[in-house]
Amino acid sequence: MSLFNLFNKTEKETPPPAYKVAQEWHYHTRPGEEESTLKITKIEYYTGVGCIIHIAILNVNIQNPQHPNGLKEILHIPIAEVALRKSTTKLKDDRCELPDYEFGFVHWKNLYDEEKAGYFDTPVHEIVNYLESGTFENN
Repeated sequence: MSLFNLFNKTEKETPPPAYKVAQEWHYHTRPGEEESTLKITKIEYYTGVGCIIHIAILNVNIQNPQHPNGLKEILHIPIAEVALRKSTTKLKDDRCELPDYEFGFVHWKNLYDEEKAGYFDTPVHEIVNYLESGTFENN
């Protein structure tokens, strides 16, 4: 921003795009997973928390110790909107077919209501690394 613009703001920031269910997004992926995308499956608002967006991550190559053949998709991940905004790069499709995420969502929702589960507040590529580590399965 120039000194002139500091006092006479004529430029306006473009507001971030609104997330909607059934959108498919490109995101900052891990190296070698550039074809990976994510789909928005559900959007919820919680008092004191804000917006939690439920996503499915597709076309990944997760080598998890509990899954010897690897995982190519993760059908349910709850993530804070602010973390998702730091991850997404470009809208691929505004109206995509949703994967079968409901089982994972219902399981998460039951645990969340019992205060036994949370949501991610880190970028998507870090979530994929975490899932690959397998450390969550020891909890």
